[in-house]
Amino acid sequence: MARTATIERETAETKIKLTIDLDGSGNANINTGVGFLDHMLTLFAKHGFFDLSVDAKGDLEVDQHHTVEDIGICLGKAILQAMGDKQGITRYGSMILPMDETLVTVSLDLSGRYWFEDRFEFPTEKIGQFDTELVAEFWRAFASNTLMNLHVLLHHGSNSHHISEAIFKATARALRMALANDPRQTGVPSSKGTLTD
Repeated sequence: MARTATIERETAETKIKLTIDLDGSGNANINTGVGFLDHMLTLFAKHGFFDLSVDAKGDLEVDQHHTVEDIGICLGKAILQAMGDKQGITRYGSMILPMDETLVTVSLDLSGRYWFEDRFEFPTEKIGQFDTELVAEFWRAFASNTLMNLHVLLHHGSNSHHISEAIFKATARALRMALANDPRQTGVPSSKGTLTD
């Protein structure tokens, strides 16, 4: 069965439509109104082999926070829905990824339980017009709505753009690994028999 989902979410702060195909080819059509996030989500789709479409309108006259966080919520919900019953998935994924002077490790578990561990800091408060603190806000919203454990560790790095890019690429590749079909896996990869709580 196709592992796809579409999420539409509208609040007083944002209006978002997001579609994902977990078994795509890395095609991205991203329009969030936040240029740096468009760049990061395009990388995410490319490195995860996800086909991802995002159309978002947010209260950018306030700031970028609501838009970035709400897209994280929608992406998490879409991946959770697209996974279905998680039959046959690998479940765990991990990636150590270099980006020039930066080295990041991302490890994750599609456990049905939420945890986000953010062991990274940025040397600057902004990347262009983008607040670097929103990187953690995005991934926290994403992990809590995917119902996953997500651990992000920055080993070293001095360029904020490189740090963010490494995090998005490494998470995409770890997620691609965790979502992959394991031909030896019958049912869900858990001795409990469920990955929903």
